[in-house]
Amino acid sequence: MQKSILGALAVSTVLSPVAAIAQTEVQFWHAFTGRLGELVAAQVEEFNASQSDYVVVQSHKGNYSETLNSGIAAFRAGEQPHILMVFEVGTATMMSAKGATRPVFEVMAESGAAFDPNAYIGAVKGYYTTTEGEMLSLPFNSSTPVLWVNRDAFEAAGVDPDTDLSTWQKVGETLDALKAGGSQCPLVTAWQSWIHLENFSAYHDVPFASQDNGFAGLDTELMLNGEAQVAHLTAMGEWAKDGKFIYTGRRNEGGANFRSGECALFTESSAGYAGIKAEAEFDFDVRPLPYWEGVGNGPQNTIIGGASLWVMEGHEDAEYAGVGEFLSFLSSSDVQAKWHQDTGYLPITAEAGEATRAAGFYEDNPGTDIAVIQMTANEPTANSKGLRLGSFDQIRGIIDEELEAIWAGDKTAQEAMDSAKERGDALLRRFESANN
Repeated sequence: MQKSILGALAVSTVLSPVAAIAQTEVQFWHAFTGRLGELVAAQVEEFNASQSDYVVVQSHKGNYSETLNSGIAAFRAGEQPHILMVFEVGTATMMSAKGATRPVFEVMAESGAAFDPNAYIGAVKGYYTTTEGEMLSLPFNSSTPVLWVNRDAFEAAGVDPDTDLSTWQKVGETLDALKAGGSQCPLVTAWQSWIHLENFSAYHDVPFASQDNGFAGLDTELMLNGEAQVAHLTAMGEWAKDGKFIYTGRRNEGGANFRSGECALFTESSAGYAGIKAEAEFDFDVRPLPYWEGVGNGPQNTIIGGASLWVMEGHEDAEYAGVGEFLSFLSSSDVQAKWHQDTGYLPITAEAGEATRAAGFYEDNPGTDIAVIQMTANEPTANSKGLRLGSFDQIRGIIDEELEAIWAGDKTAQEAMDSAKERGDALLRRFESANN
């Protein structure tokens, strides 16, 4: 028996280096845990099983901000991954990181992997391309905010769950009815800045910042203290004061409150679908994000959140060939259609969306196409193409502080947004100076 084991070890020792050499390793760092982490792991496993030349190793590196910071620190130490997931607000930071990244369009051209930049839907592709249309990073998990409805909570409060919630005026009336019916959490939100300022501005076709929201140059200034934004935040501040809007945190802390059945309405990413479907023990549906009737040009189109995949410099040519193959795999119609259906993230290619519709998924799961419709119903304007601002992660932190002052009743919406503009503009000037 001992001899047999030793013999097996000897054979293993001889063969394992050969097996290791046969496959080129590609490191992929991401920010997903829970159900999304499981789905990413499944994608990686499927790619690894589909071929024998490359092995992708996926690693969770914390939340979006932590993953970005880990990637930057790793690059400085010469230990960067091949592929780094970066949330959309880090786009300008990555674009300014000269010598740290390799544009996706170059990686794909050099690798020879299948790649058609025109296959990606415009509202997604535009966020991650140059003004010449060259793709800098690969759209991966792109979502947009929608309104989630707990139908059971509506019925418990004596409110018709099919009531019209298309406008914030109607939502306000419904919040009154829910509160009167005994609801302890009529409305909760995730990602307050992304939904109630960034997307609010795009959806009403009013600027969030000058210079086409930063796409036209670094000399941009925040415009989030405009009449439309202040009016919306004033209304939300009143709802918070009256116990109709419950604030739970800056990121997605409110998701737990909604999934547990506590809250009736929830403004959240379309990608909330994966967690809500898995955990909710109540009937729910999804509606378009409300807009204020008579404000701006609403409803225009919402903008994306989520992240893209950036390719880091400093690796061997053979490894970049593997990166190209993996990115091509992730963009394939079958993989994208399944990702969209499992998560609620947008299908990043038109073909994947068409395949999903043809399979009857939208018919069987009403409302799951709302995010796609909301993003593509109108051609994006300069105000609704997206945001490309330097130091935006830090600016969001400032905005969160000021929003919390509104919810607590410590500042008016105008005071808070004026302060956010002043503090945020100082960071924009610093970023402009460092990158000119």
